[in-house]
Amino acid sequence: MYSIVTVKDVVRIPPDQFGEQIETAAMTHLRKQHENVLDRDIGLMIAVIDIEDIGSGRLMPGDGATYHAVTYRVLVFKPLRGELVEGNVVELMDFGAFIRMGPLDGLCHVSQICDDFITQDSKGSSLLGKETGRTLAEGDMVRARVTSISFESGNKSGKLGLTMRQPFLGKIGPDNSWIEEDVKAARGESKKKK
Repeated sequence: MYSIVTVKDVVRIPPDQFGEQIETAAMTHLRKQHENVLDRDIGLMIAVIDIEDIGSGRLMPGDGATYHAVTYRVLVFKPLRGELVEGNVVELMDFGAFIRMGPLDGLCHVSQICDDFITQDSKGSSLLGKETGRTLAEGDMVRARVTSISFESGNKSGKLGLTMRQPFLGKIGPDNSWIEEDVKAARGESKKKK
């Protein structure tokens, strides 16, 4: 999910920065242009770490700036389809739960929360399973699987689809853990309903 990627690009250094060290000026522009920006192939570029190589500058007609070929390293966040992720529920809606996984949020639609009919309580503070009695509230820690990814290059946000409907996924934590319930059921230790 997190990785360090080497990227090649061209950076423009304006004339008012010619007195600065070239690496310092290039780093300033790379950070402005690329940090917190989504790239369809790379993912969300979180931080420009360092510059590995910077070429000599070229002039373009009609522009006093220099253009330099640059190779630099970036810390990126790129979820993969099918990957397991953990995060916090940050918002509940009648159609699902938004889950924050690091720098991005994903949506777990109500149909993907669990194998049960899900309703939102009257105050809107939690989602409730009709048969299982499972609840999901803001602040709950969950484990989910990434099912769909939609990134548009240049944007600062993307869409991630999540599911918690598979065994051993869902709410985790010290109280009312769905995963603990699934483990006990798999071992044959689950409580029988009266």
